[in-house]
Amino acid sequence: MTWAIESDLEALRASHPAVVAAGTYIMDVLGRPVVDLPSGQTSRLLDEIRATPAGTAGGTAVDLARLGARVRACGAIGDDLAGDFVVASLQRAGVDADGLRRVGEVQTSSTILPIHPDGSRPAWHVPGANSVFCSDHVDWQAIDEADAVHLGGLTALPSLDGEPAAALLARARARGALTTIDFLGVRGDAISALTPVMPHVDIAMPNEAEALAIGSDPDCLTAARRLRDLGARCAIIKRGEHGCLIVDDAGERALPGFEATVVDTTGCGDAFCAGVIVARLAGWTVDDAAALGCATGALNLRGLGSDAGARTIDEALEFLRDAPRRLSEPAHLEASDALAEAG
Repeated sequence: MTWAIESDLEALRASHPAVVAAGTYIMDVLGRPVVDLPSGQTSRLLDEIRATPAGTAGGTAVDLARLGARVRACGAIGDDLAGDFVVASLQRAGVDADGLRRVGEVQTSSTILPIHPDGSRPAWHVPGANSVFCSDHVDWQAIDEADAVHLGGLTALPSLDGEPAAALLARARARGALTTIDFLGVRGDAISALTPVMPHVDIAMPNEAEALAIGSDPDCLTAARRLRDLGARCAIIKRGEHGCLIVDDAGERALPGFEATVVDTTGCGDAFCAGVIVARLAGWTVDDAAALGCATGALNLRGLGSDAGARTIDEALEFLRDAPRRLSEPAHLEASDALAEAG
């Protein structure tokens, strides 16, 4: 069964919007498949080890560039080899990395990810330069000239969270940009960090676990309503294999996910955000944009690392058209009914 996309496909192919991806930039080192961890001086053989640029800004930046956007990175990295790797990898993907600021005496944020055979991913993480990324590091000219500003890593940017993030998004929206946000885990008092930010957000896109952690809500529908109550124009909760939940002025509805072979779940949420952003900037409806996000997120499951997704917009559209969905019901469902079925 195919998606009934009513939006303009050619408009999406022809669109090359200017997008600033601000927030967390990380070097991921991944290995697979990891069944158990060796102890002492023992070792295990793996099929694959890779390093990739990542983070809820960095991973999304790569996906945006592959989908046709003109992307400017905005974040902080260390003055180290890991930072060199992040810059070179972004540039290779077509991302303008000149907006990344080098910070001395702190390392580039890095993560080690042993990927289990089912694609799940425990992690060891060093926050590094992301912890000091602040308004002084922001490329304000790029913000002023952007068609969209995506702020990835809210609640994991202690020097930007709260009022500074709100000021960034307010400035972008005042100049006509689409403003979108994603999270990187939810820790501490998320409500106080998000309260000043949400009135300046067009689309908030946390995953289900993050949404539930914001205010200890019992389900993701309640969590999405909370984000709306805080001021976001639209909340899209990413639900992995179960697709996504959308809450906006048009109502509450769920979209199903795709059937896909799982190698690694790393970066699927970043790819989802990229699909939504480029589609909305091409004039697609929120529902069609979220459908493309489900497709780009599912494509990223096929390989190791956050850059395993769609190489081109045409590849994403082909997957959207041909890949089987997990549910056979129409895309426009009452959220409560859809979630009960997905349950």
